[in-house]
Amino acid sequence: MSNFFNTRLEFLRTVGSTQRAQLLGKELGLFTYGDLIQRYPFRYLDRTQVYNVADLHDDLPYVQVKGMLRGKELIGEGPKQRLTAKVGDGTGELELVWFKGVKWVQQYTKNNQEYIVFGKPTMFNGRPQMAHPELEEVTEAKPGQSFLQPVYNTSEKLKNYHRIDSKAIMRMVAELLKLAQSHVVESLSPALIEHYGLMSKAQALQQIHFPQSPELLAAAKFRLKFEELFYVQLKLLRQRDQRKVTLAGQIFNQVPTLVDFYKNHLAFDLTGAQKRVIHDIYKDFCAGQQMNRLLQGDVGSGKTIVAFIAMLMAADNGAQSCIMAPTEILADQHYTGLKVYADALGISIGKLTGSTRTAERRVLHEALRNGTMHMLVGTHALLEDVVQFRNLGLTIMDEQHRFGVAQRSKLWQKNPHVIPHVLVMTATPIPRTLAMTLYGDLDVSVIDELPAGRKPIVTVHRYDANRLKVFEFVRDQVKLGRQVYIVYPLIEESETMDYKDLTDGYESVSRAFPEFQISIVHGRMKAEEKDFEMQRFINKETQIMVATTVIEVGVNVPNASVMVIESAERFGLSQLHQLRGRVGRGADQSYCVLMTGFKLSKDARTRLETMVRTNNGFEIADIDLKLRGPGDLMGTQQSGVLDLLIADLAKDGRILSESRAAAQALLTEDPDLVNPDNGNIRRHIESLPASAVNWSRIS
Repeated sequence: MSNFFNTRLEFLRTVGSTQRAQLLGKELGLFTYGDLIQRYPFRYLDRTQVYNVADLHDDLPYVQVKGMLRGKELIGEGPKQRLTAKVGDGTGELELVWFKGVKWVQQYTKNNQEYIVFGKPTMFNGRPQMAHPELEEVTEAKPGQSFLQPVYNTSEKLKNYHRIDSKAIMRMVAELLKLAQSHVVESLSPALIEHYGLMSKAQALQQIHFPQSPELLAAAKFRLKFEELFYVQLKLLRQRDQRKVTLAGQIFNQVPTLVDFYKNHLAFDLTGAQKRVIHDIYKDFCAGQQMNRLLQGDVGSGKTIVAFIAMLMAADNGAQSCIMAPTEILADQHYTGLKVYADALGISIGKLTGSTRTAERRVLHEALRNGTMHMLVGTHALLEDVVQFRNLGLTIMDEQHRFGVAQRSKLWQKNPHVIPHVLVMTATPIPRTLAMTLYGDLDVSVIDELPAGRKPIVTVHRYDANRLKVFEFVRDQVKLGRQVYIVYPLIEESETMDYKDLTDGYESVSRAFPEFQISIVHGRMKAEEKDFEMQRFINKETQIMVATTVIEVGVNVPNASVMVIESAERFGLSQLHQLRGRVGRGADQSYCVLMTGFKLSKDARTRLETMVRTNNGFEIADIDLKLRGPGDLMGTQQSGVLDLLIADLAKDGRILSESRAAAQALLTEDPDLVNPDNGNIRRHIESLPASAVNWSRIS
C-alpha cells in the first residue's frame, strides 16, 4: 500500500502541473496521494433542493437557486472594483456581487446562460443578495456528484489566484479514488470490524468523500474516527505497558511513620477521594515498577497532603523525595505547610529556590548527598547539576503543564541506579477525553471532592453599570476583616482592545477606597518586587490586591474571600476557574464577581453562565473543550501531539472510550500482536515510519 500512497501529487492527472502540486503542498500540506485522500471534507451540501428567489431571507443557511444570469456590470475602479450580476427565476431577481477574483469571474461567466447559484442569502435594501456565490452551468457535468456534495477547506491564495477551490479539490479526490480502490488495504482486524459493525476501509474512504446517503456518511465517519482513536490509544497503551516492563521502581511497602502521622498528627479526616488516590499510589509503590501517575484535583481539593503522604512512604523505605513547583511563592507555600508535619515526625525537609543563599545551599547539598535530608521542596533550581541525592525515590511536579518533558527527565536522572517514581499534579481540570489522549500513557487519579467545611464559592455576573454596588460590597467585606483580589486582563490601556486595564484600574480602586491599603502585582515587575507585594498581602498589611493573571497559580491566602474579575469576557473558562480558586480557601463564605460590559458574544455568555452555575472543574473543562477545541486548550505544543485527521475530542468522547477499551482488550490478549487474526493491525504499524505520530494515517 505504502508505495502507491507515497506517490507525489504532480502525477495525478487532475492536479495538472508540478507548480500546482507545490502550491497544494505549501498552502494545505498536501504532498502525496495519502495526504489528499485523507483531506476529509469539513461539511457537505445537500444539492437536491432548489429555492425560489421569492422565498429567500436572512435566516437561511447556504442555499442554491437556479436561474438565468444577466446584467453583468463592473462598478468602481482599482482595488475597490466589484462585479455585480442578476439571476432571475420567474419569482424574482437575486443580485450577485464579487469583490475578489473579479476578472476571473467576469471572464468565465456568460450572460443569458442558465446557472445553479450557491451561497448565503442576505437581504440588502429589502432585496436578496449573495456575495461570492459559487456558479455552475446547468449543462456542466458534475464529477463525483452524489446526494451530498463534499466541501473542502482551501486557502484564499489558492482560490483567488490559482483557481484551486473546493470544487477543484473535489475533482482531484474523485480522480484519486478511482485509482486508489485496489490499493486500500484493511487496517483493522476482522474481529474488531465484526464486533463494532464497521464498514471496510475502502468503502469508508469512498463514502466520506462522496456519500450516497446520510446513513452511509455516518457509518464512514464512525469507521474512520474509531480507527484513528483506536491507533492513538494502542500507541499510548503500548508505551505505558513497555515502560512498566522495562523500568523497575523501588518498592515502598513499609509505612510505620505514616501510621504514626494518621494516628497522632493529622488534625482532620481525609476525604474518600484522597484515600482512594493514596491507595492507588501505595499499590504502585509495591509493584516493583516505576510509578508514572497524573493526579488531577480541583483548586483546594487537598493534593498537597496526598503528595506529603507519598513522600512519607518514600522516607519510611530509606528513599528521598522532592516536590518541584513553578514559582517561588508556591514552593514557599508548600514548604511552610509541610514543615509543620515534617518537624512533628522528626523528618528533615529543605527548600531550594533561586533566592536560597550560597551558605544555605552548601549545607543543603551536603545533607542531600549523605541522605540526612529526606524531603526537598523547590523550583527549577532542583534541576541544577550540583543538586545530587543519595537515593532519590520519588519526584513530584506541581502544575505539571508548566514543565517541559526535558525538565521532567532531568529530575529522573538524579538517581543513576533506579528511575524515581513520578507523580505529576495539576489543578487545571483536564477533560476526560483529553486526559485519555494526552496523558494516555500515565495512570490517572482524580480527587473529585472538597475537604469538609469548605463552602462552595458564590459566583455572580455583574455589568459595569453596577460597579458602585460591587464596590460597596467589597467595602463591607473588608470591614469584616476579609481581603479582596481585583484582577485585570491588561497591564496598560490598549488601542485595539476595549478592556479594563490594570494601570487605570489601580488609580480608580485607590480613589474608591482611600481608607484601605492596596497592593499591585503584574507580570512586568521583577520577581523580588512581586514577592514583596504578595508577602504584604499574605501578612494582611494590604487589604486589596490589584493584579493581572500572575496570581492564577499558587497564592494561598485563606483570609482572601472576594475575587473581582474585570472584563471577565476576556478570559477563557479554565482561566476564570483557576482565578476563582484563589478564594474559598478559608472557613468564610467566599465570592467571585465577574464584571463585563453589555456587549457579549454567544461564547462569552456561555462561559459566564457556566461559571455562575457550577464550581465543578471537570464540568467546566468539558464545556471549555467544546468551546475552544483541544489545540487551544492545551497549547500548540500538545495539540501537535494529537495530529488528528477526523476525530474531535470535544464531540467523540463515546467513540474514544470504546476505542480505548478495544485497544486495551487487544493488548491484554495479544501484547506482541503475533496472533494471525491481528495481522492487519501488525502489518499496518510495521508499514509506518518510526517517526509517525498518528498511527491511523495511510503511510
